Amino acid sequence: MRDRKPAEAWLTDMDGVLVHEGQPVPGAPEFISRLRASGKPFLVLTNNSIYTPRDLQARLTRMGFDVPEQSIWTAALATAQFLTDQRPGGSAYVIGEAGLTTAMHAVGYILSDFAPDYVVLGETRTYSFEAITKAVRLIDGGARFICTNPDPTGPSAEGALPAAGSVAAMISKATGVEPYFVGKPNPMMMRSALNAIEAHSESTLMIGDRMDTDILCGLEAGMETVLVLTGISTRAEAERYPYRPSRIVDSVADLVDEI
Repeated sequence: MRDRKPAEAWLTDMDGVLVHEGQPVPGAPEFISRLRASGKPFLVLTNNSIYTPRDLQARLTRMGFDVPEQSIWTAALATAQFLTDQRPGGSAYVIGEAGLTTAMHAVGYILSDFAPDYVVLGETRTYSFEAITKAVRLIDGGARFICTNPDPTGPSAEGALPAAGSVAAMISKATGVEPYFVGKPNPMMMRSALNAIEAHSESTLMIGDRMDTDILCGLEAGMETVLVLTGISTRAEAERYPYRPSRIVDSVADLVDEI
């Protein structure tokens, strides 16, 4: 690997890196505390568009993390930022929950099913066939198709649930239109996060637990990448990909002394 500047900013995935199955990863609260004490800019990232940053802050606080609301960056925020950059003051028909609708309102978007500029698909626990049918007809009528993230499934206590990527595939099959995915592994997610904290990819480190989203996204955005083994990808699985993280560590606890 070529020499890089010391990390001046940090991006970290949430699930599988800081928390796992509803519990904090050992050493992760201390990692966040050290980041806050250092004064270095950082963001906690998630592809999940269901929750607002305030919701996620409350969840993390209950688990012992001290994370400011403004240090949480979601696929919903990235999607809203992308749309306002593309078409300021536009309109959208949104399938999603408060995390997405709040982000869209915050950038001045009108949520409407009357000739919207975009159909925006996000995560929700209750996908409605009526809403999906409406989305199909609006896309057939000329609305542009955006999806917050390509994840095909999401976790639940009972097992896997269909997620935005699977519903997007159904809408694409019905319309012949592929969506533009904003969330990981699109480096757009990383670029928007870097812009949010005024950081540069050359001196920012990305921590993730998935080779196919976190590491790929960080790599394509030009950042140093660290794979932790507390989530999805294993060391053996990482070796099978055609790209590699900058390094692999057991958990974020191994990075505390680098901050």
